[in-house]
Amino acid sequence: MRIIDSHRPPRRPRKLRAALTLALTLTGGGVRLVGLFAGLSGFTPAAYADTPRYTFAVIANTMQSVADEAPTQRLIEAISRERDVSFIVYDGNLKGAKEACRDALYERRHALLETSRPALFFIPGQHDWADCGIGEAGGFDPTERLDQLRQTLFADATSMGQNPIALTRESEVSRFRPYRENVRWQVGDTVFVGLNAPSPNNHYLTAGGRNGEFEDRVIANAFWLEHAGEYAKRREARALVVFIQGDPDPERYERPDRFAWLRFARNTRRDGFLELKRSLVKLAQIFRGPVLVIHCDDERASAGFVIDQPLRNDKGMLVTNLTRVALAPHDRLNQWIQVEADLGRKPPFRVSVRDVPRQMPMPTAQPVLPRDEPAASMPAVPALGPASELPPLLPTPGDSQPDQQPRIPADQGGGGYGPAMSTPPASAARPRAPGASSSVPGMPASSVQRGP
Repeated sequence: MRIIDSHRPPRRPRKLRAALTLALTLTGGGVRLVGLFAGLSGFTPAAYADTPRYTFAVIANTMQSVADEAPTQRLIEAISRERDVSFIVYDGNLKGAKEACRDALYERRHALLETSRPALFFIPGQHDWADCGIGEAGGFDPTERLDQLRQTLFADATSMGQNPIALTRESEVSRFRPYRENVRWQVGDTVFVGLNAPSPNNHYLTAGGRNGEFEDRVIANAFWLEHAGEYAKRREARALVVFIQGDPDPERYERPDRFAWLRFARNTRRDGFLELKRSLVKLAQIFRGPVLVIHCDDERASAGFVIDQPLRNDKGMLVTNLTRVALAPHDRLNQWIQVEADLGRKPPFRVSVRDVPRQMPMPTAQPVLPRDEPAASMPAVPALGPASELPPLLPTPGDSQPDQQPRIPADQGGGGYGPAMSTPPASAARPRAPGASSSVPGMPASSVQRGP
């Protein structure tokens, strides 16, 4: 296994001011939403002619049943054949809503994602843990299932895939040690962030008592976004990309009300993404460069994707350097969203829907037995002799070594305790996946464009 660390030496800051317009163009490979940059101060195509191409793919919600595993594997294989794709992001919902949240299911889906030749980053979603408490999903404790994911799918210090990329987890901060699913990585001059913010409504519960899981995660997410903004600013990054699974409904703007508790006629539906949206506004203030927020969009199933600038600050003004891309491909098993950047061409930024080639064969699914059924019969255990022939557990007074004291096991106080969490060692080197990396040049303006 070869770990790819795509950090670059910091560059001198550039002051870029752009008047951004959007155009929807039709290409031979499908419908593409193209961001056209006009009026870039000091922009010359020749200055960026040697900048390599940078591309990544985003998929989500592909595995809703066992029958979807083979098509998902074919989808990942089709993306892997694209030479310019540097990594893949699986943006939530590793399982369907009616699938039981069992360990064996997570293990099988995890193994499938590891087959990706490019690096693959997994963002937890609604069905992965938040909905595990319903009867159709097995009636599990959602928080316990999330902890299980943290110990398995988020255990490594690198991404998934055959050519993983090194990443940083929020769990490296002692105050937020449980939040291994919140990650940050860097490719070229772009900083990427993955957050646990699922649908529906960010797992905000309306039952009585303290909503501990939600409240603690809100604090952790706010810290990680602010930390990423400061990191990107110190590294003089040129763009920052945030991945979440849930739709935060950024059009829903709520002005802070200091005396809301005095008013009885209040909205009964509490916005679980309210704190996240305010954290995104603060992130855009810390990092003045372009910020891109990518999430799934279940309500716009008829569109391939939506790209706009709907977020407002506390003054009701649009956050001009933050752009949202909502994903909703027509065919989740045969399409993926591809984001390309090439500063040496016009337009430099493109979002497109790509299709799996029709002639590409379906991989043969390997049969997997459920976890509660043994794959083979257990080997016979040799029978022990009579109790009189077994050695004593502790030395008796008549032993030949009376001065020797019995050893007390470590779990009974005879030894120290190991660390609460340890980082797995880096895996062996593997060949680098094809594809080049560079910075994302910029983001679209406030006009709205939709996919096919």
